[in-house]
Amino acid sequence: MADSTLFTPLGAIHLHRHDLPAGLDLGPVVAVDTETMGLDPRRDRLCLVQLSAGDGNAHLVQLIPQRLGGRGYDAPRLAGLMADPATVKLMHFARFDVAMLAHALGVTVAPVRCTKIAAKLTRTFTDRHGLRDLLRELLGVEISKQQQTSDWGAPELSAEQLAYAASDVLHLHALWARLEALLVREDRRALAEACFAFLPARARLDLLGYEDPDLFAH
Repeated sequence: MADSTLFTPLGAIHLHRHDLPAGLDLGPVVAVDTETMGLDPRRDRLCLVQLSAGDGNAHLVQLIPQRLGGRGYDAPRLAGLMADPATVKLMHFARFDVAMLAHALGVTVAPVRCTKIAAKLTRTFTDRHGLRDLLRELLGVEISKQQQTSDWGAPELSAEQLAYAASDVLHLHALWARLEALLVREDRRALAEACFAFLPARARLDLLGYEDPDLFAH
């Protein structure tokens, strides 16, 4: 049972505190996104995890630390889902989300598919690979980024924040379907799968500080 439910034109947004509810089945492919206090997984706190089964509904887990200023998350069902080898986690810019979730929940997040990597592999005629651009160009969907830099660590999140957070996962299944078709058409599906399989290791390198220097740089 959700702590609260917000009904929007996009669908129902279910807000859960601390963890996913028992018995929730989000299917074999779940769209995942995160909201945080900043962009450094080693320093900044994970505040919200958004999930969708691709059915027009979103489940948002607000992670509230057990001690002031700390992490101390107790979310075994969410952690189990992120580590479940039978559940594909569908993300946009998965490198960041995988690192953030791994550091916060203490699990290896896999298997993963990333729509940003898929876009970069296939849409080489453009440098516009952000989620907002891809949704507009491939699906004709407009989303707002107005709440992107709001305070996600606030004890009470606004309806605008919840709607923004949900919008980042509600369209990922449809976007992936378009990009997967492009990967197949351009004969880059196998290359994409190799990139996706490497993401947990890339996240571990980031958490160890190896984004600079990059091990793959000259």
